[in-house]
Amino acid sequence: MALSVHTNTSAMIALQNLNKTNTNMQDVQQRINTGLKVSGAKDNSAVYAVAQGMRSDVGALGSVQTSLDRAVSIGDVALAAGEAISDLLIQMREKATAAMDPSIDTFSRQAYDSDYKALLEQIQSVLANAEFDGANILDGSVTGGIAFLADADATRTVTLGTQDMSISGAVITLTSNSSLGTVTMASNVVSGIQASLDNVNQALANLGSDMKKIESHRTFVGKLVDSLNEGVGNLVDADLARESARLQALQVQQQLGVQALSIANSEPQIILSLFGR
Repeated sequence: MALSVHTNTSAMIALQNLNKTNTNMQDVQQRINTGLKVSGAKDNSAVYAVAQGMRSDVGALGSVQTSLDRAVSIGDVALAAGEAISDLLIQMREKATAAMDPSIDTFSRQAYDSDYKALLEQIQSVLANAEFDGANILDGSVTGGIAFLADADATRTVTLGTQDMSISGAVITLTSNSSLGTVTMASNVVSGIQASLDNVNQALANLGSDMKKIESHRTFVGKLVDSLNEGVGNLVDADLARESARLQALQVQQQLGVQALSIANSEPQIILSLFGR
């Protein structure tokens, strides 16, 4: 290799290698800072595109989870109210059966009737308060059930069925003006209460079945989100232990590169010795 004051080939090679080492160090430092080996499209366009698609699915499934959480909350409130109504009907049957006793006096019958009507009003109060986030599936305000998101494309839904437990309805057949005023009336009420209690318990069974289905799907969606997040991590997450080892190796290479460049830059000084005396 010729010695020249115009061109220092050794220095150029040393500088190229040092620049390459510095570039590799910047990449490693970015991975350490972000925790990602693919943080943008320029790092790996194909992997980045796949990861972004999976992130989009995770975001959409987050909305599905929110919808299913709302379904579970609405169902839980309805179940609690329905169970309370079932308990109230049991108490009402007790009052109505006692009122069928022909031996009780008028005062006692009126007391039973007053208790019965108070319990009937309490059922109406429970129905009015069986609401979550504006949805009430027990008071007859919603028909046909409520549909909730089931997949990331919003093309499928799961339905929480309505159970109309309003007074004088298909489930609770008792009328709001029913009374225990006579033995005959009390007898009719007992029959109505028994039928209503059977209907309410069946409605609760139907509601419980819907809730089990929705909670099972919510669990599946949660596992799917976890799997997608793990998949994204496998694609883009950096192995920080490996990056730490690479950083230390590159730091040594950088120091050696600086020394090599320094040596190469001193080569033109040899020319002076050739012209010395």
